[in-house]
Amino acid sequence: MTSTSASARSRIIHLSPKEFTKLTNPPLLIDVRSRWEYAAGHAPTALNLSLPRILLGTMPLFRRWLLPQWFRDLSKERAVAVICLTSHRSPIAANALVKAGFSQVFNITGGMMEWQRLGLETRTGK
Repeated sequence: MTSTSASARSRIIHLSPKEFTKLTNPPLLIDVRSRWEYAAGHAPTALNLSLPRILLGTMPLFRRWLLPQWFRDLSKERAVAVICLTSHRSPIAANALVKAGFSQVFNITGGMMEWQRLGLETRTGK
């Protein structure tokens, strides 16, 4: 079931993996797990950017070295979704993205464990 978390600047919308896959215009999906977890199996359209890199990348001194160019170039108006293994790290990442100014942030509940339990498509490698 979809739910939202309100904040002063934005809301985080919580979606199940099934709800996410049914979206006609899905947001950019960011897998916030380590690169090794990502390589072992991820959602087909997901890009990898680990939670520590997101958190440290909010500090101006580290932004240039920790955040890839594709992420630094993202419009804050672009809808983004975050996923992790069990939905423990992704809410932390979602909150960090809201604080960074992103206006449309989605959290995939249940993470990749739920994604795989539902038999949704996954890919391995980079």
